Amino acid sequence: MTGAAKASRTAIWFIFITVFIDMAGFGLIMPVLPKLIEEVGHTDIGGASIMGGWLFLAYGGMQFLAGPALGNLSDAHGRRPLLLLAVGGLVVDYIIMAFAPSMFWLFVGRTIAGLCGASYVIANAYLADITAPEDRARVFGYMGAAFGLGFVIGPAIGGLLGELGSRVPFFAAAAFSLLNFCIGCFGVPETLKAENRRAFEWRRANPIGTLMVFRNYKGMIPLAATMFLYFLATSVYPAIWAFWGIAAFGWSESTIGLTLAFFGLCMAIVQGAGTGPVVKWLGERGTVIFGLTIAAFTALGYGLAPNFAVVMVLLVVHSPEGFVHPALTAIMSHAAPADAQGELQGGIASLQNLAMVIGTLFFAQVFGYFLQPTAPVISTGMAFYVSSALVVVTIIGVLMFTKNERPTPP
Repeated sequence: MTGAAKASRTAIWFIFITVFIDMAGFGLIMPVLPKLIEEVGHTDIGGASIMGGWLFLAYGGMQFLAGPALGNLSDAHGRRPLLLLAVGGLVVDYIIMAFAPSMFWLFVGRTIAGLCGASYVIANAYLADITAPEDRARVFGYMGAAFGLGFVIGPAIGGLLGELGSRVPFFAAAAFSLLNFCIGCFGVPETLKAENRRAFEWRRANPIGTLMVFRNYKGMIPLAATMFLYFLATSVYPAIWAFWGIAAFGWSESTIGLTLAFFGLCMAIVQGAGTGPVVKWLGERGTVIFGLTIAAFTALGYGLAPNFAVVMVLLVVHSPEGFVHPALTAIMSHAAPADAQGELQGGIASLQNLAMVIGTLFFAQVFGYFLQPTAPVISTGMAFYVSSALVVVTIIGVLMFTKNERPTPP
């Protein structure tokens, strides 16, 4: 192995570990968030889900505003300092939420986290710096595996710690994020070469203007619209999963953590080991269609699930959906030059954030509304039915707007 190849592999591992710890910290708080909102907001589970949607809006809205600047600043000054800023902001967020006496302070914490951005924005650009175009789907799959593993460890620990109190997992998440920050300080090298840097321009950092990056490259706008629909549809899971588990089945914090951890394990195994081979077998377009088909059926299945056992089976079946994001990101990355990968990833992040802002608020309202006695029908699964329908529309978009490339023989 050459020195350059060894350095590249080392950098990939650093990013993998960074994202893993980041997501483990995030996963820690998910099982206890409904209970914390019920306690602080003095409401029931339906009301808590609606408040949870507004909390996601605070986080995603600020991330939408700040994310483009992060991507473009990383193109000008390098990936490392922006990565540290993103991770450091999470430490502050979790500490504030751990001590929050009211909903106001929960909103302050989530706003700070969104303002500082998220490590995956810079991490994707980081990986694009050191990876050949034909290998990006595979490496982005590793990133997805890091997310998955984070969701194995984080929710499992968070569910157990949640039994000790709704605040305890936030302290643990702060510690995880602080460890993540230390790794970034001492272990993550800079990857953006001087010749690939460009001056920062405010017009490129405009959150609406950043979406215009998709106009610069042929065929990118319909792909961006398709990716937006996908992000919108799948925002149902962070929006309502924990609330749905409590309302539909009476899950405890530890059970919520178990389901999230189990799904993370399945996702990590399937996405980490399967993305590269599946892309070679089906091609990037075929991989996206396959993952979306799975997503549509499983979303419908969750809405109809009668018990815990069926949910666990669906979690296994659901895991190939993890192929969609890396394969679709790889398709889009082929159209942008080396000096614009950060801008492209910033645009994709803005697209995802906008979809999450709209989607989490929308699905939280749908879920909460159909639990009210005044709803035309009382249903805990209505948000999943809507999500499934949106995924079907996304499949149509992929069929219309992507080319049927020839897969690479295995």
